[in-house]
Amino acid sequence: MNFKIINMNEYKRKDHFEYFSQMAYPYVGITVNVDITGWLAIVKEKELPFFHSFLYVITRAANSIKEFRQRITAEGGIIEFEKCLSSYTTALADETYCYCQVDADKPYREFLSHAKAEQKKALDAENLDDGDEILQLFFISSLPWISYTSLVQPVPAPADSNPRITWGRYFTQNHRVWIPVSLLCHHALVDGIHLARFFEKLENFLAEFVDDFSEL
Repeated sequence: MNFKIINMNEYKRKDHFEYFSQMAYPYVGITVNVDITGWLAIVKEKELPFFHSFLYVITRAANSIKEFRQRITAEGGIIEFEKCLSSYTTALADETYCYCQVDADKPYREFLSHAKAEQKKALDAENLDDGDEILQLFFISSLPWISYTSLVQPVPAPADSNPRITWGRYFTQNHRVWIPVSLLCHHALVDGIHLARFFEKLENFLAEFVDDFSEL
């Protein structure tokens, strides 16, 4: 079993969970400009793929926050996965898109090979089905055509509890390179402090990426 069941009698946010679970729109979201100056320089110098490299650090950052791996079940309880996969949108030739699922819990080079193979399969199938393990997913999108300061996400009714992460086109300001990253989570599971921790972890993983490739 790759998840555990949260004991609600021991869950410290039980009252918060019950409060936000009753809301018509129970989500909390934020958009933050993230500094990718050093990371982007390495990606360009080593001729690495931008999208999958950024997806790699994004997914690892999200998996490092246990609240991001928690999901609300159909029965109204909470489960916590050991790790989650990313389901991301990838463009088709007709300007629509399909979904591709990847696992970032592996070394970077191995991840690139895995992601390339999974994306080819997804493109060939033109799949819009997230499969049976939908609770285990992060929902990932990108808007490489525009930079933005806020984003409104479509969400289902009743609400799901999968975190949604989106990024836009990077831009230069004050001699630094920034990229807007949007995060949307279910407030019954995630508070502002967890959103902040995600961006802190993202900065750490970006720095680790730079350090790893600077030594090569």
